[in-house]
Amino acid sequence: MHKIISKTNDIVVTWSTFNDTIESRAQYGVNEMDKEALGHSKLFTDGGPEKRSQWIHRVLLKDLKHDTRYVYHVGSEYGWSEDFWFKTPPAGEDWVVRAAIFGDMGNKNAHSLSYLQDEAQRGHFDVVLHVGDFAYDMHDEGARVGDQFMRQIQPLAAHVPYMACPGNHEEAYNFSNYRARFSMPGAHESLYYSFDLGPVHFVSISTELYYFLQYGLKVLEGQFRWLQRDLAEANKEKNRSKRPWVVLFGHRPMYCSNSDDIDCSFEYTRRGLPIFGAYGLEPLLKEYGVDLVIWAHEHSYERLWPVYDEKVYNGSLEQPYTNPGAPVHIVTGSAGCQERTDPFKPNPPSWSAFRSTDYGYTRFRAHNRTHLYMEQVDVDLKGEVIDSFWLVKDHHRTYEGLAPVHLITGSAGCQEGRDHFKRNPNKWSAFRSQDYGYTRFKTFNRTHISIEQVSVDLGGQVIDKFWLIKDRQLKN
Repeated sequence: MHKIISKTNDIVVTWSTFNDTIESRAQYGVNEMDKEALGHSKLFTDGGPEKRSQWIHRVLLKDLKHDTRYVYHVGSEYGWSEDFWFKTPPAGEDWVVRAAIFGDMGNKNAHSLSYLQDEAQRGHFDVVLHVGDFAYDMHDEGARVGDQFMRQIQPLAAHVPYMACPGNHEEAYNFSNYRARFSMPGAHESLYYSFDLGPVHFVSISTELYYFLQYGLKVLEGQFRWLQRDLAEANKEKNRSKRPWVVLFGHRPMYCSNSDDIDCSFEYTRRGLPIFGAYGLEPLLKEYGVDLVIWAHEHSYERLWPVYDEKVYNGSLEQPYTNPGAPVHIVTGSAGCQERTDPFKPNPPSWSAFRSTDYGYTRFRAHNRTHLYMEQVDVDLKGEVIDSFWLVKDHHRTYEGLAPVHLITGSAGCQEGRDHFKRNPNKWSAFRSQDYGYTRFKTFNRTHISIEQVSVDLGGQVIDKFWLIKDRQLKN
């Protein structure tokens, strides 16, 4: 059994039975179960040779009271589950959102599971983000491994909304086990969706659509167009003023420095599909000012400096995560599975800030509209926090100045004459001249540079001028 958020005061409860119970019922209430909701069920048949089937039940609990503890159980006249509880989030946006975040947790060697269960039942989390790769694998043994995994996470997922995205280990039979067992919001079979919680707009995507193209380009293009629309809507002033933090999560990372995975070189989600370069997502992160990007897939933990196009844009040398010039990426895929942890390359890239191959999970706290805190819990070290940082943003908006300024000044004069321009300038071209001339460059201080173009044809007249102003130091 697990729960997900439909809207902030709606909860969807999902469970499965091997028999058709005719009805799907949830009884719930405050202190006592004095309310009842009816839902529906659907027959799911695994794609393996056994064609093993089960019924997936879903019930929507609507218009719940905010900031309230509910008790509930689910079932039918043929039998009921044990009793569970959950707590709804406060109303509005001005409260601290607490999340557990991890990926790559299997039903074997699930090192972090007991820690997560304990924290969830103590009321430490408002939501869980499982960033792909479940069970290893849900379809194995006629989907019995999936059944085992869902029972394992029940002490966690029955109490806290369990939000997920698909990973490569869910691919079998076109992600059928994932689609059937999880009930994420939206109309896209849990592959991609978004939801709001407090001051945060969470966006979940499927990175696997870039790698399993046998299922067609249509769903990949659909996700890309949907993501553009979703981020554009989140960036409208009325929305971003209420929920300034935009957090995107998906399974395979755009950046990683592990030594045993070719994905750290391909990065299709960042660069787009091979050959064509289509549907690259990193420009959207820049355009819509995504604050934090969370990945898994690599069985390790890695925190990055603020980065765009492999260049670091720290807020300052002293406070790199205060008003950074690019999104911050986190890779947290070490919750535990039978494939063990992944090693790193010996020399980290310039954008890699901290790395660990210990098992663990990530805690997330959105304290308010300007301060967000994250820390990595090391399960190998019995719950010790091995890494933490504050992300501080006075303004949440499009990242500007994420590229160098280019000048071409080759008109001093030679016997080959002048070069002609195309009739229609490219969109990146700001000013053009065929006059003979040269460029003056002045560095005024650590933040201001002046550049101007002198036209000799016009007797030394300045025909173009601009100031380049940088109010923060960048680490390259």
